[in-house]
Amino acid sequence: MTVRAVTPRVVEPPARLGMGVSVYPSATAMVWPGEGHAHEEVAVPGVRLAPGDVLAQVELATVCGSDIHTVRGDRQAPAPLVLGHEQVGRVIALGRGGARTTDGHRVALGERVVWSAAVPCGRCARCRRGLPQKCTTLQKYGHERMRRGWELSGGFATHTHILDGTPIVRVPEEVPAEVLAPASCATATVAAALEAAEAIVPLDGALVLVTGAGMMGLTASAMATEAGARVVVSDPLPDRRRAALAFGAVGIADPSPGADSSLSPAAVISKAGGRGAAPTIALELSGNPAAVRSLLGIVEVGGVLVLVGSVSPGPELAIVPEQLVRRLLTIRGVHNYAPRHLEQAVAFLADAWQRYPFAEQVGETFALSDVDRALGSATYPRVAVRP
Repeated sequence: MTVRAVTPRVVEPPARLGMGVSVYPSATAMVWPGEGHAHEEVAVPGVRLAPGDVLAQVELATVCGSDIHTVRGDRQAPAPLVLGHEQVGRVIALGRGGARTTDGHRVALGERVVWSAAVPCGRCARCRRGLPQKCTTLQKYGHERMRRGWELSGGFATHTHILDGTPIVRVPEEVPAEVLAPASCATATVAAALEAAEAIVPLDGALVLVTGAGMMGLTASAMATEAGARVVVSDPLPDRRRAALAFGAVGIADPSPGADSSLSPAAVISKAGGRGAAPTIALELSGNPAAVRSLLGIVEVGGVLVLVGSVSPGPELAIVPEQLVRRLLTIRGVHNYAPRHLEQAVAFLADAWQRYPFAEQVGETFALSDVDRALGSATYPRVAVRP
């Protein structure tokens, strides 16, 4: 990989306003004007870094499903907007006082890093309760309306302006960017989901059912397998089911109506866990309402159902309270993640990337100017944009 040499230049240093930095050639961002419109390239010749801010040159960004849902109009988002929140980059400038990674290391120029999709304040009641991902003033990369002073607010750009308070994690030089970029969303979210499940049922020795074999489902299969679980993955698409086998799944199921009975979730679970077996942990990562409904009747007594994929409005879920009570079931929701989950994501990928084909899940790489084509490609779990 060739890293383009870019030397930031300090333009002016008024302490009250932050440090002005210019980059040559100018930083550029692909700006989404709103539903039905193509992205527009916008030059950002100068950035003002407040104390604790970081300017990173983006090495590679991957396209998350939420980016696609935004441009399709499936979810509400303010415009104009710089999309992208899964990326890896290199630090090229620091605000006054510098910045620190989540483990307390002082960030240095030239370091390769990933950063959280969200910026918590660290002071509100939710942050103090240990829920920084639900901070009352939360800002999210790739989700906020482009504004003066934070133009480089998403990953679909040559550079990202990382705000003070953003969790930052160093990443190894030898791990491919295609492996690392999803850490900021898919991998860290899975780490949070597994932690939520393991608070109820230990992963080691558990039978785990994962619905949805997209990037999160494949990651969940590998992470749960590494933790000692036996994993069954359910997905209606044959290619995705087959991919799950390379990520540690001991069984793959087809939940489609009319599918071969030997591939039904019940049949595959019985084969994987023994006659009468039921998963003690179920992870719903697809967001499909039918998948959510089906899991309530599958989870073993005392088991836990973790809902992750239901991030868009959908039909109500009918729950019989008596069944929750008598079967001692727990239902947990996971959205976003805490800084420790990003640390866990990077540690896992750094250790496991050669055992599982994570890099191969990024099927195509587009130039930054072709971001609209990237958003229209749904052949692989991920595609990438390289500035």
